[in-house]
Amino acid sequence: MKFDIEKLKPAKVKIKKTKAGFGLVADAPLKKGDFIIEYIGNNLTADQANEVGGMYLFEISNKLTIDGKSRKNKARYINHSCKPNCEVEIKKDRIFIFAIKNIEKGVELGYDYGKDFFKEYIKSKGCKCGAIKHLYK
Repeated sequence: MKFDIEKLKPAKVKIKKTKAGFGLVADAPLKKGDFIIEYIGNNLTADQANEVGGMYLFEISNKLTIDGKSRKNKARYINHSCKPNCEVEIKKDRIFIFAIKNIEKGVELGYDYGKDFFKEYIKSKGCKCGAIKHLYK
């Protein structure tokens, strides 16, 4: 997807209690392709990320990871979904989240965290995304 980083404006979203704990929901309708939010945090090397650990580490490459644990990072509240309505785009070592379908106000935002994350953090507790068919077992 092509986009101009400088022209992106975050969507209206809010943190809310959900089935998975806390989640991020649309606070206004979103259209397919709309920019939602940027995943922000401290840049870490692979060694630093391994030392810090945790579930808010977003690996951009084998050399760079974003530590999104700060509560200033509202994007950290977007939960995993086996039937996602968002997707991640990485550009210039930054993480941007976009709608992949129209999303009504009040709907929880979610994207697929990937198989590795699922195995490490979600599988043992059970997926709480609410999808009828799950992506991973």
